[in-house]
Amino acid sequence: MHDANSRIIVSNQNGVHDRLNSLVHKHLARPFEKPFHDATLETFYRIREWVRADGRPLIFDSCCGVGESTANLARRHPEAVVIGMDKSAHRLGKHEEYRQEADNYLLARVDLNDFWRLAVADNWRLSHHYLLYPNPWPKSAHLQRRWHGAAVFPYLLMLGGKLEMRSNWLLYLQEFAQGLAIAGIDARVNTLGFDGDDLTPFERKYRLSGQPLHQLRADLKEFSLPWQQSLQLPANPTKS
Repeated sequence: MHDANSRIIVSNQNGVHDRLNSLVHKHLARPFEKPFHDATLETFYRIREWVRADGRPLIFDSCCGVGESTANLARRHPEAVVIGMDKSAHRLGKHEEYRQEADNYLLARVDLNDFWRLAVADNWRLSHHYLLYPNPWPKSAHLQRRWHGAAVFPYLLMLGGKLEMRSNWLLYLQEFAQGLAIAGIDARVNTLGFDGDDLTPFERKYRLSGQPLHQLRADLKEFSLPWQQSLQLPANPTKS
């Protein structure tokens, strides 16, 4: 678990992608209308009941992997509830090694392309949103697989809150910051010093491998788009 074998990101892209501006403008202009997967829809409605019953401020830990970060964030934010989300059942299944006794977090296997859209349609607003290891998809041809190049990007912004991202690929965060700027949002990107308090296993690997860790922070506040009010929450498939 503590081996130092983190690979350096290798990319055929030397700067911010030349298609980024047109892609972000395109996605900001209209809703993402891909059909929802029933599995994520069912999970959303289950978590919705938990969130409503608790009533504390809400934090997302997106792309949480094994959920070590989710447990750590729950400890750091006892005033809130934290939802750790990942698409991999294999990674989430390893959480027992990192579990902490806390009543303010849970983990869920979901498709974030669906879950973020459902949360926005239900008017959720976050206090904080953490993306501590987003897959950078470093090949130039994969721009649209990065969150800032994806059709779901506007929904991430509409969730609001204080956004924090971390990556060992500085260009990823610089590119994300430019995507935010297109939407009228300021961001700060800097390099973090390691203090030994690793939020994720990846941060631990970076530190032990001697790799720098970069951070992006932005306040998404009450970001909204003209078409947001037209969004509708699909029915709960378990009650149809």
